[in-house]
Amino acid sequence: NVAMRGKATQSTIYNEEGDNLGIAMNGIDGNHNSNYFLGSCTHTAIENNPWWRVDLLDVYRISRIVITNRSDKGSERLNGAEIRIGNSLNNNGNGNPKCGTVTSVKQTMEFQCNSMTGRYVNVYLPGNQKILHLCEVEVFGTLV
Repeated sequence: NVAMRGKATQSTIYNEEGDNLGIAMNGIDGNHNSNYFLGSCTHTAIENNPWWRVDLLDVYRISRIVITNRSDKGSERLNGAEIRIGNSLNNNGNGNPKCGTVTSVKQTMEFQCNSMTGRYVNVYLPGNQKILHLCEVEVFGTLV
């Protein structure tokens, strides 16, 4: 899982308490716990077109991506999210080529990326008044 070596960021953070709940790095901390309140999930504010991104710090040939969804509340919010891979930060990386789209919301979802290459992996949720949360994003690949 090359994502754990990277740096994560996201469009906004939903954080009423001022603690580490919902921060982007929670998505690559190696903890698959899917209860948001136990501190290992990301969470944006309600916004238009929210996104989460990991910078892998190098270009990788990516074979697959595994996403662990939140299970305690709102798991359906991830429906329609796009997984994008590439080297561009134009539009925050959300215009990079698409590996897949969440069409069936499950606890754990796997996307085969057919050796796409890129430094950035985005999870982008197009639409108005959306919330994006993830509990783990694993990226499997090899250095180019």
